[in-house]
Amino acid sequence: MANWFMKTIYSVILAINSILYPASVFSTDTEYGIGIGIADITGPAAEVNMMGYAMPEQKSSGIHLRQFSRAFIIEDKNSSNRTVFVSIDACMGAQSVTLEVVKKLNVKFGNLYTEQNLVISGIHTHSAPAGFLQFVLFQVTSLGFVNQTYTALVDGIVESITRAHENIVDGNVYMNSGELLESNINRSPSAYENNPAKEQAKYKYNVDKTMVVLKLVDADGTDIGMINWFAVHCTSMNNTNGLISGDNKGYASFLAEQHFNKGVAPGKGKFVAAFAQSNLGDVSPNTDGAKCIDTGKPCERNSSTCDGKVEKCIASGPGVDMFDSTKIIGTSQYKKAMELYTSATIKLSGPVQFIHQFLDMTNMTVKYNDTYKGKTCKPAMGFSFAAGTTDGPGAFDFTQGDTEGNAFWNAIRDLIKEPSDELVECHKPKPILLPTGEIDFPYAWQPTIVDTQLTRLGQLFIIAVPGEFTTMCGRRLRDNVLQVLVANGLKADSTKVLIAGLSNTYSDYITTLEEYQVQRYEGASTIFGPHTCQAYINQFKALAEAMIKNTKLPAGPKPKLLLDDQLSFVTPVIYDGKPIGKEFGDVLTDVVADYKRNTTVSATFQAGNPRNNLKTGATFLSVDYQDNSGKWIPRYTDADWSTKFIWKRTSTILGQSEVTIEWTIPSDAPIGTYRLKYYGDHKQAVTETVHSFEGVSSSFKVH
Repeated sequence: MANWFMKTIYSVILAINSILYPASVFSTDTEYGIGIGIADITGPAAEVNMMGYAMPEQKSSGIHLRQFSRAFIIEDKNSSNRTVFVSIDACMGAQSVTLEVVKKLNVKFGNLYTEQNLVISGIHTHSAPAGFLQFVLFQVTSLGFVNQTYTALVDGIVESITRAHENIVDGNVYMNSGELLESNINRSPSAYENNPAKEQAKYKYNVDKTMVVLKLVDADGTDIGMINWFAVHCTSMNNTNGLISGDNKGYASFLAEQHFNKGVAPGKGKFVAAFAQSNLGDVSPNTDGAKCIDTGKPCERNSSTCDGKVEKCIASGPGVDMFDSTKIIGTSQYKKAMELYTSATIKLSGPVQFIHQFLDMTNMTVKYNDTYKGKTCKPAMGFSFAAGTTDGPGAFDFTQGDTEGNAFWNAIRDLIKEPSDELVECHKPKPILLPTGEIDFPYAWQPTIVDTQLTRLGQLFIIAVPGEFTTMCGRRLRDNVLQVLVANGLKADSTKVLIAGLSNTYSDYITTLEEYQVQRYEGASTIFGPHTCQAYINQFKALAEAMIKNTKLPAGPKPKLLLDDQLSFVTPVIYDGKPIGKEFGDVLTDVVADYKRNTTVSATFQAGNPRNNLKTGATFLSVDYQDNSGKWIPRYTDADWSTKFIWKRTSTILGQSEVTIEWTIPSDAPIGTYRLKYYGDHKQAVTETVHSFEGVSSSFKVH
């Protein structure tokens, strides 16, 4: 009788829950195997150019946030199909990186993880070291290939995937999406407005405001990970910054992981949160917009100039400085992601599928309809490329919106390589500044073969694109792929299609045909010509149809890994010196005795070059707390938002340098006694041996 009574009560509870809540929330049947892993990919923190702004003077000089690779393996328990999504705190995915990662994974796991089922997507931070792409154009400002940057990326990505592989558990994936406002703006509205008015009228905003979140839990419903996609450039940190940082998305990941991994150092916790990139091509986080820095007035709208110069037209905000802006935009993404994560109820259910094809983008016939077609071109960069953007302006007399070019720069260009008539005709109305597709000295300047890839997780389809799609080009791509899926039997209201940007290969920008005519920075950087967007749309439609019909496609022409061809002109660390009477790690400027919360502690030490040891998986600093027994406990590292590790060269000839450690005391830091500790390495002359050392500040009180 009692047993019958309990069963009846349980049935009533289930019935009530099924009315109040979606059934998927209470499902105990696991759909997938889920593996999650994170690893350090931080590159050289000294004397290496940052990737993104192409500013020769913007070199790494320390760390604010470490870079991480976040890997997510999803396995279909019925078919054993696996797909791997990796989000990296780097400027972009790179062909050189992807090809080498696949080689290393093949040694470890055979053919389990290949270019077919592996997506490596960059968050597009402009505050991480350059030198990891294998093409000349991307290496000009980084003085060629930088092996330390490249190796840190490759090894860290492989390590994160290995950890995910070793941690696979039964679990479920839930999806949610919602609108995030006041976190992005269109930095090229005049180009966007050249799209058909009828098409623009379909959308409320001129940038995508939708964030898509995946909630990953194990069989017991325990939180194990999050992936979300939101379109916004990681350019909150401007081109004067020298500290390695994941920018706004890196900070959002930091916040989410600290929320779930309380008391655990960044990068060491079990919960992993990726704030991944989408179709961000014309999307800026600098929400105060572009203004003339001398007058405060709006810039000229299409050329983005002030008195004819691009250097004075800069977008900023919403904070008082770049760190504040990074914090604000990162926090807004974090808060929205947590809101959507907490309320996620749509359970992904169904097959895990993937399809991939290498594509030669240089001579494709591009069909729009039965009466109109075009073709793609060999790569070339336009004049407006050199003007930069309002997030990071260029120099000289280049301006955005240039469809004419000028004789002086044409003459300079021709000293390198005069473009062929065919290339000029193919790229019109883009005036060609660099005919990169027709230069192969000392090796290729830009890619010609790219990855195209589509991944399915039940109702969710992820389009991995090899570059920066603009808002409207991305919208067209999503809509067209969805139409193919619906035409092949899927339901429009329950099928979700999203874009994972800057994945696997980096081939610059992709604008719509109409935006291309305006030749803003994005159009000038659309390297395969005016029909690039439609070429990708046609390709991904073909991939979607092949996936649904289980049609096998040819692999396509595999690109070459050009590691043996790479040149580097980055001066290595020859030796580290120190002034007479000083030792490495000596405190040059010490802390004071007492500090209040929300103030900044600072100490300077005699240093070695951080390139002697990247401290992968470790730290250059710690903020230590003294417990009741007198033992020093590390509480913060160089991966924490509250710390800064700042390296400065004081004498190039003598090889001398200093490190300043800053800690802005959080409002919730425990009251007590602390110290700052520096972990360094110096290289001896002649023997070139590297030795570790430590430096410790005096203790101080936090009240």
